[in-house]
Amino acid sequence: MQKNMSSQIQTLHTVTEYTRFYGLPAPAHPLLTLIDLGAANRLAVASAGQSINQPIVPQLYTIFIKRNLKGLLYYGHRPYDFSEGVMGFSTPGQVFRVDESLDTSGVTGWMLVFHPDLLRKYPLGKKIGHYGFFSYTVHEALHLAEREETLLDRLLDNLRDECERPIDAFSQDVLVGQIELLLTYADRFYHRQFFTRRTVEHDRNEGSLLSQFETALTGYFAQDAELPLPSVQFFADALNVSPAYLSDMLRILTGQNTQQHIHQALIEKAKQRLLTTSLTINELAFQLGFEYPQYFSRLFKQKTGLSPVAFRFSAQ
Repeated sequence: MQKNMSSQIQTLHTVTEYTRFYGLPAPAHPLLTLIDLGAANRLAVASAGQSINQPIVPQLYTIFIKRNLKGLLYYGHRPYDFSEGVMGFSTPGQVFRVDESLDTSGVTGWMLVFHPDLLRKYPLGKKIGHYGFFSYTVHEALHLAEREETLLDRLLDNLRDECERPIDAFSQDVLVGQIELLLTYADRFYHRQFFTRRTVEHDRNEGSLLSQFETALTGYFAQDAELPLPSVQFFADALNVSPAYLSDMLRILTGQNTQQHIHQALIEKAKQRLLTTSLTINELAFQLGFEYPQYFSRLFKQKTGLSPVAFRFSAQ
């Protein structure tokens, strides 16, 4: 069964392969294309062999806005019904599929598809890896306000105009500059979403993702049993979000990412054990989940300015 499922996933290495797979017009630029999703959906439905829902693995970057999706999208682990545009991102090598629970028959919007080589000689080629939202899942997509969507539509119109111009010595510079501006606005809008989601959740008297994380973190370190050091992935799985999304959310709302919160809770537990038990430093390190006690001592001094031994004596 697993083998058959894998055989249905199509890997697409170039922008031309991408457009050919969906029966779309050939790209005007070999490294970039802008697709009208409404037109693409109609072509896919009409095609005898392809479906827009078929999973693919593009070795390409994609940025998309989808509108008129009928049904619920899951943001984190709760359902929300949105009429605004939904913006998402994927990096080369990620499986891309439309959620089968959604009715995409009336979908409109656009998808920007570009090859990594487009950015290779530009600073954005390295910087793009620092945009955390490329690691988010579709359930953590960016839900745009009408004003934000209008602004992005204008940016895309400019990109489309540039794509339709004859390629010259400045084409790639202009395209990459516009992509970077698009990503900067997306970063701004995600920051807005983190704050507005928090407000909405509190207004509904539901626990926010932040408070759920804090509860999970406190609960983990409150246990007396000897447990392994928790990872960022552990808490992301517990909250049903991606590690990148969780860290970005925490960084924006608290100034610290997930790993820093874990270290802070770990150090607080270590301080309590140093002051209330006679455990040796090695015994305490093993109890806290460290495989090598020197790593614990190094982290403790980095966070407190004192070695575990010095901290214990300073409190006497």
